[in-house]
Amino acid sequence: MRVPSPGESITEVEIATWLVEDGDYVEKDQPIAEVDSDKATPELPAEESGIITLKADEGDAVEVGGIVCLIDMDAVKPESTEKTTGILEKSTENKEEKPVISSTVEKTYASGSASPAARKILEEKGMDASTVKGTGRDGRIMKEDAIKATPSMGSTTAGNRGSERTKLSMLRRKVAQRLVSVKNETAMLTTFNEVDMQPIFDIRKEFKEDFKSKHDIGLGFMSFFTLAIVRALKLYPDVNSMIDGDFKLTHDFQDISIAVSGPKGLMVPVIRNAGNLSFKEVESEVKRLAIRAREGQITVDEMTGGTFTITNGGVFGSMLSTPIINPPQSGILGMHNIVERPVAIEGEVVIRPIMFVALSYDHRIIDGKESVGFLVAVKEALENPIEMLMDNDVKKALEL
Repeated sequence: MRVPSPGESITEVEIATWLVEDGDYVEKDQPIAEVDSDKATPELPAEESGIITLKADEGDAVEVGGIVCLIDMDAVKPESTEKTTGILEKSTENKEEKPVISSTVEKTYASGSASPAARKILEEKGMDASTVKGTGRDGRIMKEDAIKATPSMGSTTAGNRGSERTKLSMLRRKVAQRLVSVKNETAMLTTFNEVDMQPIFDIRKEFKEDFKSKHDIGLGFMSFFTLAIVRALKLYPDVNSMIDGDFKLTHDFQDISIAVSGPKGLMVPVIRNAGNLSFKEVESEVKRLAIRAREGQITVDEMTGGTFTITNGGVFGSMLSTPIINPPQSGILGMHNIVERPVAIEGEVVIRPIMFVALSYDHRIIDGKESVGFLVAVKEALENPIEMLMDNDVKKALEL
């Protein structure tokens, strides 16, 4: 089997996890591995049935088209575990009993010897290598062993000073590169505002049960924010633009990327043509994409081509943050937690559920007037949803 191309511009993948072991019998289309690319973590299905021989280890980078395993299609499928066990037992009959292998590490030239880095640490601390237990191959003393065995200056006891070195996934490395490039290559600024969420609370309190009963899906905040952003993007098209060399590319459609925290890291699936969707359709699409992202089933195509991004740090308790632009887009809106705060309304102090919102934007293409106007338009729509998002007919807008 060769690595298939997971998407355009991807030249290699990394074996994240083997779902089978060397020598297993696999069925055609059975998932045998999870592979990391710089955009997604798709599963690799077996192309044929047979006995599998793995040709790459977990963590190995393999070029697209490179061989990852062999499948012997002539191999006979084992009928049952019992039969297989019987064959193994028969094959060992009349053979001398082998001695039990001790779990104790065999003494070799490496036993008790320190690596150069570990030796230097031990010499600086005046410690004898014979007093340190090595965890490396054949008992070799590694740098980590020397650090653990050496109390830091000022400490009364060594305590637990363990550490673990793990390789970043290809997806995480790509995300890191993109985030650094955004900071270095864009003129990113952030503007802030606050939203009184009481009108949305009132709508959800009155209609969320009917909405769930009718559509079998919850009425959350994302549909309100998505449609408020669509309205604002139409009013301020520069925010729905991106730089393409010496040109500005302005879109007449709104594809909204939704940042989702998945098991492999941050995923950003896209709601296509959000400007044509209803509250029910937005909620359904948000739920579908979030489930696929969290289960690691999201595809590259589903994360490509957004024109604007929404990220919600509020679900983790964030009060305020500066979101980073998702390139090549020019704007991202950060949602935050909702806290009851005292606010002045018509000369009186009242308690209202307030959310702080943040718009990060590329100042090379979006001026302050457009950025502030855009965020104010989002605020207006969220604080007046019946008028600005529902055409003064809540039941019709929610399809009740």
